[in-house]
Amino acid sequence: MSIPIAESKRPTGLAFFMLIAGAIGLTAAFALSVEKIHQLQFPDESASCDFGVVVQCGKNLASWQGSLLGFPNPLIGLMGWSVVITLAIALLAGARCAPWFWRGLNIGAAGALGFVLWLFSQSVFVLGTLCPWCMVTWFATIPFFWVITFWNMKHGVWGINAQKLGSLLLSWVGLIILVSFLIEALIAQLVLDWIGTL
Repeated sequence: MSIPIAESKRPTGLAFFMLIAGAIGLTAAFALSVEKIHQLQFPDESASCDFGVVVQCGKNLASWQGSLLGFPNPLIGLMGWSVVITLAIALLAGARCAPWFWRGLNIGAAGALGFVLWLFSQSVFVLGTLCPWCMVTWFATIPFFWVITFWNMKHGVWGINAQKLGSLLLSWVGLIILVSFLIEALIAQLVLDWIGTL
């Protein structure tokens, strides 16, 4: 039988994971925001994260994909990861969240993953680049989605029928995350030969 999230023990491990993922994601969003401001101030200068034709962030920031909603994408990261960090600290302080909140967080994580995958496809297949700080964002977003999803399943947020599967998947989450990263790296290598440019 499912134990309501509000009555279960404090999810300290999850909170620390969220804190770390949030800090990594927020750092990347901040760095990209600074680079965008620098690009606007000094359009003729290269970004500090431009290391070559393939590994660079200047081209990504200057593209329409870099401002999909009419403002720089990193601003979304500044807002989103700040929420994750705040929630992590609240959980460590003893806060309890209702199942609807966890479902909302999961939906938000799925939206972030979808956005990141779209940006990855645009970066690799359209722009022909690998943005260093963007990759840091991917490094935070992909694990965040898998961990939150499987944790929610295990704890009955998505119904008691998903608990056993969630528990199993959560025990394999490290491997699932690694495979996700390897798939991205392989696609980027096949399309861009990024190893050959190092």
